[in-house]
Amino acid sequence: MNNFEEYCTKFVQSVGNKEGSVSPVITNSASFSYGTPEIAEAIFEGSVKKPLYSRMGNPTTAKLESTMAEMDGGVAAVATSSGMGAITMTCMSLLASGDEIISIGGLFGGTYALFSETLTRFGVKTHFFDVDDFTKIQDAINESTKIIFLESVGNPNMRLPDIKRIAQIANDAGVILIVDNTITPLCISPLKLGADISIYSTTKIISGNSSALGGCAVFRAVNEEDDKLKSTRYDFLAKFIKGAGKMALFANAKKRALRDFGMSANANASYQTILGLETLPLRLSRISKSVETVALALEKNGLNINHPCLKSHPHHERYLNNFKDGCGTLFSIDMGSKQRAFDFLNNTKLATLTANIGDSRTLALHMASTIYRDFDEETRKFLGITDGLIRISIGLENPQDIIDDFMQASK
Repeated sequence: MNNFEEYCTKFVQSVGNKEGSVSPVITNSASFSYGTPEIAEAIFEGSVKKPLYSRMGNPTTAKLESTMAEMDGGVAAVATSSGMGAITMTCMSLLASGDEIISIGGLFGGTYALFSETLTRFGVKTHFFDVDDFTKIQDAINESTKIIFLESVGNPNMRLPDIKRIAQIANDAGVILIVDNTITPLCISPLKLGADISIYSTTKIISGNSSALGGCAVFRAVNEEDDKLKSTRYDFLAKFIKGAGKMALFANAKKRALRDFGMSANANASYQTILGLETLPLRLSRISKSVETVALALEKNGLNINHPCLKSHPHHERYLNNFKDGCGTLFSIDMGSKQRAFDFLNNTKLATLTANIGDSRTLALHMASTIYRDFDEETRKFLGITDGLIRISIGLENPQDIIDDFMQASK
């Protein structure tokens, strides 16, 4: 049984209640009363598991977090206000001035800007490498390296990392590996492949209909015996390991970042995201098949398509071996020039032009004039951004309708 079939059962069973309201309850309260000072003290010290304050957690959001943790085989999860909120929370909970990040592969523009511009202002340095620069990645690791970061699928360059191999490098060096799995929930399970933390913009395919902004980070359990997190590299985690045990990464993220930076999820967005989870396996299974159908047809008809299902893609074999359930909703079309890309986007009747991905409807966007417009030529080249590049996110429409529309739009 693949993940799509397994989670068709798991999600609807874990989201719905067997008593009372079937649908999860939305708890629209910013604060919670404790009743007595003794209970208040116990809640703040953690011995009583009741809501403290919505910045630190909300009952509706907790329902989402438990379901996300179950999906990835993690010990716990923290939902946030956005995908960038999840990345920022996770990184800031692990970093201090003088620390370094190793970032691998193609990156969403917001993540690249966070690493290359914002974090540098706080004394954090990032080294950027291609997904296949294994030797360079190993050589770049030093005592200041706190995080190795990668996306499960390069957005939008569509390059596929060998997650197992990179996880081995990270674990051999005793460094935390974070995988942004936004594009491939259920298709890939980062924690099972050796990652320590998986991150999502739940705004995308998990919610699935552009109605709820959100993010989530899922954490592995800290081992009771030997664990790289108990090394001097992460000595700041010692108090969390002592106090929270296997939940240390989760507790660290909540107290070192969520509490202080406040990128908290709100109850209404969490509820809408939970509803999206119920149908995620059905939607993603269909879209993964449609992506291949559309990409193969468009390439056959002469368009310059970038997707690893194509034999011409450098990671085609990796796709067949490691991404058996597909690699999400994306592919790209290179029209050769900005003008031709604009002509295509003006001619398509089906695609919605937006910066989002993973929607129930097909989306499209010219990369160089929007998300990557402020990036210099060298950075664009590294990230695979050409003048005519259009990112496509396939939706639930009939794939033949998409093919027909894109062919007429390209003429």
